Amino acid sequence: MNCLLVGLALLLYLTTAEVGGVGAEGRDGAHAAADVSATYPPELQRRLAAALAAKGPDYRPRTEHLLPDGRPRYTNRLILEDSPYLIQHAHNPVNWYAWGPEAFERARRENKPVFLSIGYSTCHWCHVMARESFENGPIAELLNAHFVAIKVDREVRPDIDQVYMTAVQLLTGSGGWPMSSILTPQGETIVAGTYFPPDDFSALLHRVNTLWQEQPEQMRTRAAEIARVVAEALAAEAQAAELEDRIVDQAAASLLEQHDEMQGGFGDAPKFPQQPRLALLLDQALRRDDQAALTAAVFTLRSMARGGIQDQVGGGFHRYAIDNDWLVPHFEKMLYDQAQLARLYLAGWRLTGDPELARVARRTLDFVLRDLTSPAGGFYSATDAESEGEEGLFFLWTPDELRSVLPPEDAELAIALYAVTESGNFEGRNILHLPIAPEPFAAARGLTPAELRQRLDAINQRLYRHREGRPHPHRDEKILTAWNGMMIAALAEAAEALDEPRYLSAAERAAELLWTEQRPAPGRINRVYLDGRTAQPGLLEDYAFLGQAMIALYDATGEPRWLTRAREMADALWERFADRGEGGLFMGEAAEETPLMARPKDFTDGVMPSATSAALQLLAELIRRTDKLDYERHATSLLASTSGLIARAPSAFPSLLTALILMRHGDTGPLQYAARGAVRADARISAPNSPCEDGSASLVVDLSMRPGWHVNAHRPLQDELTATTLRMRGDHAHWRMVAPAYPTPEILRLGFQREPLAVHQGRVRIETTLEENPQQRANAGEDPSAWLSFELRLQACNDAICLAPETLVLQVPMPAR
Repeated sequence: MNCLLVGLALLLYLTTAEVGGVGAEGRDGAHAAADVSATYPPELQRRLAAALAAKGPDYRPRTEHLLPDGRPRYTNRLILEDSPYLIQHAHNPVNWYAWGPEAFERARRENKPVFLSIGYSTCHWCHVMARESFENGPIAELLNAHFVAIKVDREVRPDIDQVYMTAVQLLTGSGGWPMSSILTPQGETIVAGTYFPPDDFSALLHRVNTLWQEQPEQMRTRAAEIARVVAEALAAEAQAAELEDRIVDQAAASLLEQHDEMQGGFGDAPKFPQQPRLALLLDQALRRDDQAALTAAVFTLRSMARGGIQDQVGGGFHRYAIDNDWLVPHFEKMLYDQAQLARLYLAGWRLTGDPELARVARRTLDFVLRDLTSPAGGFYSATDAESEGEEGLFFLWTPDELRSVLPPEDAELAIALYAVTESGNFEGRNILHLPIAPEPFAAARGLTPAELRQRLDAINQRLYRHREGRPHPHRDEKILTAWNGMMIAALAEAAEALDEPRYLSAAERAAELLWTEQRPAPGRINRVYLDGRTAQPGLLEDYAFLGQAMIALYDATGEPRWLTRAREMADALWERFADRGEGGLFMGEAAEETPLMARPKDFTDGVMPSATSAALQLLAELIRRTDKLDYERHATSLLASTSGLIARAPSAFPSLLTALILMRHGDTGPLQYAARGAVRADARISAPNSPCEDGSASLVVDLSMRPGWHVNAHRPLQDELTATTLRMRGDHAHWRMVAPAYPTPEILRLGFQREPLAVHQGRVRIETTLEENPQQRANAGEDPSAWLSFELRLQACNDAICLAPETLVLQVPMPAR
């Protein structure tokens, strides 16, 4: 703590001390900087010129410094990079470097501090600081003369971001982007913050330069102390703790205490969706029939769907809301949000049967396929908050605009439904939202919910076509392996749940692109794909989420190639990222040539599940689907390395807890595996009519067994063998199950059994009828269950052994009524 206080004192000293030498010129962004690119070696100048020419005639440099013919006045090394964020800064007058040994070697050789700027291409305040400071001639000259300037895309290198963001949070008590840090040539933080206005930034640079010249050893000493605290903060305590299942109940109870019962979500504004928390609550609702968890999670999903955080016209979700009501979003749209929220809305729909939740999931996925999909099939990273220099302008409406686009009757309906006013709710214009839920609004207008939805879909289509004519926000077109893995999994899951084959086709196409273009060698995955080029060695999250995507495709198709690829990712991540000494997994591979204050691990969920939890989930899924015992050993080791952290603050690790329960109790839903993947059970309920006029439905359970494996028949020939049986589980008062029809068994003689056996092998089907309780059906105040639960008891054997009997819990959604 001593060094932290010293760091804080230094920060205050640097940012508040009287600074000389900055006059009006320092605030004049129009002042032209010296063109440092003219001093580059001839070979580098040729490379930069060639890279600029390769951008083609449609390339628009993001800079105010242009020559009369429209070409950029300055071009720096960032033009060579495969990151849209770095390329945005390729024409600043700042002599930027990408993260790497070249920059740090120069800093050490010239004894200069490093200025490290971290952000991402759709970050609003990153754009602001770029315009105010990095395009500012005098500030650029100050950076070029006295610092080595490095740009990092946090989406490409979250491991670097995690290290230096930890320092920012320790020093200032908060974090965010752009992240602005000044480092020693050894990569240790001297001072750090986020956004600086240009005067403050210029003053800070002057003061650091003065102190670096006058008190270099004192600066290095303090930086070393800060680095030690950062390393301690990033290090996980290896002490293991006993984690019983009830710790998940404790975490869920803690999350419910934090839940906002008025507007949904957790805590006060700004409101982020907090997807890992919602995922844990929905998992609890399904596994434990936890109605409080279900109520809270679904209330939040419905609140977000009605708010401005959902793009009511085009579908998809903005990154977060700045208010408690989910009304005013920060208008970026991130791929990882769409992937996670689509799965959450699917889960909510499966648990409640609410068609509105399924509709939101569809609109979210359709937005991605329409607006975030590359010609090659991969998924782009994000869209910006700004267009035409204004935040949110692309998404805003006035009453007159609606009346000009829509027929009069539809315009008045849209104005009423979306609460559009002349004064607006955001800078004189309107963010479309639903202050009244669609059902009561429809009833007040004499419409059925279905009629309102039909009209609203037509209205939104017209508004979308009109909006397409506006200048669009910038789109970040890099394809990140981890985020694409998340999207592939969401699409594969939705394809089955929503009976949408096009979702599965899109998922398979993206997966093949990654496997073909991002896999330079067996067991190795790259992170970034941009403009037909692959770049940047993959991080733990890339291997883990891509592995999960392959599992999702295996579950959706049954094709073994996807499982083989998932196994390759799991084997590789353990080989590349395992900490052989302290346990756990590092975020990235070791890089000796570039200094980093610590080699971080990722345990705590943020806007995405932690990389550690993603790896644990992948291992847990493989335990159920393969016979390789290493996966269980690795998962147990990984859990032990995090158990001490989890035990102290369970609600801080929702994704790890979700993976823990998956590891111990298997998957939820209608698809389950037994005998370490040798047996697959897939259940579905179908109704002959919609609604079921005769009050009945059909349950089908398909069993698939790998060659050489079988399960005992419903009536085995030996008393000591466990029969295959299917029964309804739990209290489903609306329904009862008629005696199942089991398939006719085969009679086999195997080497380990003298007597003949009655078995099932290959593919077989169990069928039964579900009858609805007419008294419950007559009660208009009660809706039938959205899903039913069944237990399938079986024992799997091959020609050498019989495994222990297993009970699979199949949770099967009811068809829409």
